[in-house]
Amino acid sequence: MVDSAKMQDVLTQLDTGLDSALDRLLEFLRIPSISTDPAYKGDVRNAAEWLAAQLRDLGFETAVHDTPGHPMVVASSPKADARPVLFYGHYDVQPVDPLELWNSPPFEPAIEDTPDGPVIRGRGASDDKGQLMTFVEAFRAWKAVHGTLPSDLILLFEGEEESGSPSLRPFLHEHADALRASVAMICDTSRYADGRPAITTQLRGLVGQEVVITAADRDLHSGSFGGLAANPIMILSQALAALKDDTGRVTLPGFYDGVAELTPELANDWQALGFDAADFLGRVGLKDPIGEKGRTALEMVWNQPTAEINGIAGGYAGDGFKTVLPAQARAKVSFRLTGKQDPDAIRDAFQAHIRSFIPADCSVEFHDHGASPASSMDISDPAFAAAKQALTDEWDREAAFIGAGGSIPIAGDFKEILGMDSMLIGFARDDDRIHSPNEKYDVESFAKGARSWARILTALRS
Repeated sequence: MVDSAKMQDVLTQLDTGLDSALDRLLEFLRIPSISTDPAYKGDVRNAAEWLAAQLRDLGFETAVHDTPGHPMVVASSPKADARPVLFYGHYDVQPVDPLELWNSPPFEPAIEDTPDGPVIRGRGASDDKGQLMTFVEAFRAWKAVHGTLPSDLILLFEGEEESGSPSLRPFLHEHADALRASVAMICDTSRYADGRPAITTQLRGLVGQEVVITAADRDLHSGSFGGLAANPIMILSQALAALKDDTGRVTLPGFYDGVAELTPELANDWQALGFDAADFLGRVGLKDPIGEKGRTALEMVWNQPTAEINGIAGGYAGDGFKTVLPAQARAKVSFRLTGKQDPDAIRDAFQAHIRSFIPADCSVEFHDHGASPASSMDISDPAFAAAKQALTDEWDREAAFIGAGGSIPIAGDFKEILGMDSMLIGFARDDDRIHSPNEKYDVESFAKGARSWARILTALRS
């Protein structure tokens, strides 16, 4: 148990130390830790060592672990009888191309005044160094006030997130006993679109599949062979069109096995967000929602599975006209999964569906592009309610449990390998331009993010 009366002292410590915290973040941002480019391998190592030094200075037992790729930084605080919590973030960053679109050098970060308030401008400011450092600064202020670090903390900071995390799953398996906790905190996410604090409690999974249909052994003249020879584009188009019925439901047998309806608590939270589908679509030049009839817009993007055609090719599509029956046609199709849908079962059902359209003298081949299940967190765990209230108190706005339409594999890895749920709590904004030139992170996000973690730490240990 901690003295909750000291929480205000921790918050005050964070406020008075903000300038120094920003200086540390700017120093961190100057290290060009681009994990995808081998030319920056030494810089990624330097970022890991810089971060490890910060944690050691705070009193964490810290190690920089080599992997086949870039290092993992693992740290822990003294063990006690508190509930162990794992904090995850990543210190690598995206490449900066196209460099000419940056208004200032990406690795010469600065505090910049904007009409909406001061921002931290530079590569990695939001994704994910700024967010990661909200953890670190909360721990720093905690120690300054309490004299010790919060007990039973485990920190895992990786250097390959922006390059697909190839070393992460093997590392989790190898170090499972040291990393396992009661719950994980993941900072690589954002507030809700209107600035409301939020905890992402469910993420859709993903199955990617490429299909290639081959008919004749060469492209054929449509005047000579049209109407008689198989046309792989027609075959593919018919198969793909049959993936959905006229209500928007996916037709694959067993596709909806494991898909769960929203709980009343989540339904209420999502309804309170006031999501405007027309406005959302209007930002990209559309206005009319599609999808399964009878579902709300947020259900469609957060809680319902999808089947989407991401690309299709075949035949002649250049300038002019060429009357051919192509020898081959291909498509890339992805499925976003929810609940307990089985990625392997979905892939098998899709392949069987396509094969049912293939004539005997044609062939089909499939190329797999990833398969990960959805992640759904158990929000009945009291820690979720405690964190939600802590966020509400800090931001003076009711925090919400939300979903995410995309996939964040680390949450699924923690669930599968370490057997624990995750809270995805971040303070980025939709306009932070992550992965793009002129990336930024609001100073408010940084300052109140650190204050939020101080409140959450207190709530979890009170």
